[in-house]
Amino acid sequence: MAFSFFGGVHPKENKWYACDKETQVFPEPDILVVPMAQHIGAPCKPLVKKGDLVKMGQKIGDAQGLSAPVHASVSGKVKAVEPKAHVSGTTVMSVVIENDHLDTLCEDIKPRSQAEVDALTPEQLMDIIHEAGIVGMGGATFPTHVKLASGIGKVDTIIANAGECEPFITADDRLCREEPEKLIAGLKLVMKILGMNTAHIAIEDNKPEAAKALQACLGKEDGITVDVLPAKYPQGAEKQLIYAITGREVPSGGLPAAVGCAVFNVATCKAIYDAVYEGMPLIRRIVTVSGDILMEPKNLLVPVGTSFSDLIDACGHSENPYKVLSGGPMMGVAQYDLGVPTTKGVNAVTVLSRKNRYSVEDSRCLRCGRCIDACPMKLMPVLMYKALQTNNVEEMKAVNLMDCIECGCCAYVCPASVPLVLGFRAGKQQIRDAAAKEKAKA
Repeated sequence: MAFSFFGGVHPKENKWYACDKETQVFPEPDILVVPMAQHIGAPCKPLVKKGDLVKMGQKIGDAQGLSAPVHASVSGKVKAVEPKAHVSGTTVMSVVIENDHLDTLCEDIKPRSQAEVDALTPEQLMDIIHEAGIVGMGGATFPTHVKLASGIGKVDTIIANAGECEPFITADDRLCREEPEKLIAGLKLVMKILGMNTAHIAIEDNKPEAAKALQACLGKEDGITVDVLPAKYPQGAEKQLIYAITGREVPSGGLPAAVGCAVFNVATCKAIYDAVYEGMPLIRRIVTVSGDILMEPKNLLVPVGTSFSDLIDACGHSENPYKVLSGGPMMGVAQYDLGVPTTKGVNAVTVLSRKNRYSVEDSRCLRCGRCIDACPMKLMPVLMYKALQTNNVEEMKAVNLMDCIECGCCAYVCPASVPLVLGFRAGKQQIRDAAAKEKAKA
């Protein structure tokens, strides 16, 4: 049974730009910048130095604490190890690789037969996933091996997320259409690790071809059902998807495991297949390059470390971009430097024209309440915004600012064009900074 979560919006989908474009292998660029931070948690420690030769799939960044290793996406020579611009808007220590275009594979990469995979224990599978550097590929980038380990014995429902509710983005849609067998095989490995015989693949009804492709690959004995949900943004958000499938509500500050659920993006499932069956770490991903001024929007299989400018140039554009986003228009992060590299969590590069400029110079809240009706987390954005204006950290916490999932529904419906999400992100950082100061005093 499908449940409809509270709030949400129906933005213009704009998926028609790229949804019927088959995934193309992007020609490897001459220079790639591979950041040591492509995940939630501590940045990796570089394992190479300037002048070193690296092979495709070689580990070049070692995980420290809550982290995931980073690997070379091409073979070549290390040109530099230095801070470089990152999609987060900061600078991050990165390994710059001069591509030799030989794609010399690291000796550690060895495919496994079905019999070998069947013999692996859940612990061995998690070790493989860890070493492959797999993270949540829907954008959250939480290390997958940690999510799996924390769910053992607590989870009774597994959901593979193919919702992809963000406008313009069609990367998961194409993955489900083109390689359903592999992502389903990866999902079965997740089921084995968590000790489950059943799972759900959740997808919106605006992707009928993808749903049919998935259903065609499944038999009754697989224990996997394809749940086709009515399209509503942000259906693909973890907590909203859990409610849509199970009717369970994740408590404030809680994780999906608190209600017996674990959610994995379908691209993450495919990456698990690649790591376990092919021995290949996470060094490539599908990226949708789309927007209203691109001559030819595309879905591209891109090596991690490819610059946004290279991807945009591959599609061509009819005018200079007004705004370039990492992600889609609802939750994406605007970029100030098109030299930033794609990372494991970048599923789209959205290129927009000036007609998409909606901000106003002196925006003021009208107290109309539309943001309250739209918030899928049942929060009070109008009160959250008021707390931000006074820089009152205690008030921010009192109105549950940290529960905001930054989906952008409130800003989308705001008639005054108040930059709500931008403010909420800043407010969250104020809360974190205050907590760090308190911890330092203790």
